[in-house]
Amino acid sequence: MARFRYRMQNILAVKQKLETQARNEFAIAAAKVNEEEEKLNQLIKRKDGYEDYLKGLYAGALDIVKINETTAAIESMKGLIEDQVLQVRYAERVLEEKRVLLQEAMQDVKTHEKLKEKQFEVFMQEEAAKESKEIDELVSYRFGQNLT
Repeated sequence: MARFRYRMQNILAVKQKLETQARNEFAIAAAKVNEEEEKLNQLIKRKDGYEDYLKGLYAGALDIVKINETTAAIESMKGLIEDQVLQVRYAERVLEEKRVLLQEAMQDVKTHEKLKEKQFEVFMQEEAAKESKEIDELVSYRFGQNLT
């Protein structure tokens, strides 16, 4: 029996490598989103801490300098939070782009694998036809030998 050889195996291998690369880039982008969200959560916690501290300052003896410093810190944290929200959105946008690229790469690989399967089926049919022909020739030869 002949050996099956897919003519576009090199292309399939390249497509598989591109899919692996796309998976890695997607994973990196997902990690970046998680990292940016964690930074945002830390900033929100810090702002909440400043707000709690400010409430404590209002409840106790009024220290105008500390109240002003804490209020300024809260405003600063609000600005940092707004910037971080933008960073999170950007990271999510990049993640979505990587997801689309990964999906396309997976689709390419699947298409080439289907082509390979179809070529293998054709190969198997051809091999079966060859085998059947050889058996018929062998039977005809033996039948012809028995007549003489």
